[in-house]
Amino acid sequence: MKNIKSTNRFFLLITLLFLLLQIVSCSEKFELPTNTGGLGNITGDTVYVQINPPWEGFNNPQDIYIGNEPFVYVADTDNNRIVMLNLAGTVLGTKQIKKPIAIAQDYQLNLIVCAEFDTLGQTFSAVYKIDLVAASHNFTNAPIKRLLPRPGIASDYNSQIKYTGVAVFYDNSFYVARTGPNNSSIFNPDNSILIFQKKTLSDGSKKDTLIGRLPSLEPTGTGILSTNGISSLASFKRRNIDFIMTLTGNTSFKTQWLYYNFASETPGYESRLSPNGSRMMLPNKFSRPEGVTVDNLGNIYVADADKDSIYKFNSFGDELQSFGGRSIFKEPYAVAFFDKTLYVADKGNNRILRFILSTDLR
Repeated sequence: MKNIKSTNRFFLLITLLFLLLQIVSCSEKFELPTNTGGLGNITGDTVYVQINPPWEGFNNPQDIYIGNEPFVYVADTDNNRIVMLNLAGTVLGTKQIKKPIAIAQDYQLNLIVCAEFDTLGQTFSAVYKIDLVAASHNFTNAPIKRLLPRPGIASDYNSQIKYTGVAVFYDNSFYVARTGPNNSSIFNPDNSILIFQKKTLSDGSKKDTLIGRLPSLEPTGTGILSTNGISSLASFKRRNIDFIMTLTGNTSFKTQWLYYNFASETPGYESRLSPNGSRMMLPNKFSRPEGVTVDNLGNIYVADADKDSIYKFNSFGDELQSFGGRSIFKEPYAVAFFDKTLYVADKGNNRILRFILSTDLR
């Protein structure tokens, strides 16, 4: 009997060691950099662990978004498609669309997509809505409608303007970031954030309608409240109209959190974080931030394509577990977060990477 118990303990120990080796082999631990070339050292025992395998087969992916279903949507830019996957990485469907670069989803499960549109031998930046419910989430067959350029509106057909980001709010209104070279007009500069809201038609149906642009933002400003080259937008998935934007224009504060101050004598957007008041708001903290997302705790994640790094900040702008380097990323362009997992569109390596904090492995 004693020998049998000893044998059972031996086999139990072997089994535990085998499981431990499998866990280690399925993930790769990335230590935080000690020489960051100006990024700053983020120290501590908590590190990000990569979940393998990477999701590959993409060509220049420029955005990733976790929908409300939840499914994962990837803007597979140079394959001219959006790819829908489940959380395990299985492809559920694709939708052909020219050069998609930004994705969001409203609470009616419509995708809002910034992409391109060809007509009369010219290419224009465009914004589309894809109705997933109408096709019972058969993504390939989902109806698609172009919101911009609007038919018959000549001023919309400007090949120099680009739609670069979208943020959806709790009431299914949404903002679209627009960039372009003509910013001399005080009424309609190219660098703007456009407002779409639901308009009730005479038959009782509702239509996504462009009602204008956000006022009091500087199209070529170099400080806060600027729309100088917006590269992405992200909302908070709460009952507010706060948003985070990243900018690649000539600005000192390339990631900004804007909140709407209803209590002000002149209600409007203000910067939630003050300049120099946190690491996120240090002048020239970022080089070329191309993507941003916010998790349910209010943590902010920024993908800096020039610095090949992902930055993480809490809701006070304090820097947390930032990490990266060319050994991990090549031009990370977008980030998404769901259920303790951080998703990164590793554009230069044509793949999607996933990470989890080491403390969440326990």
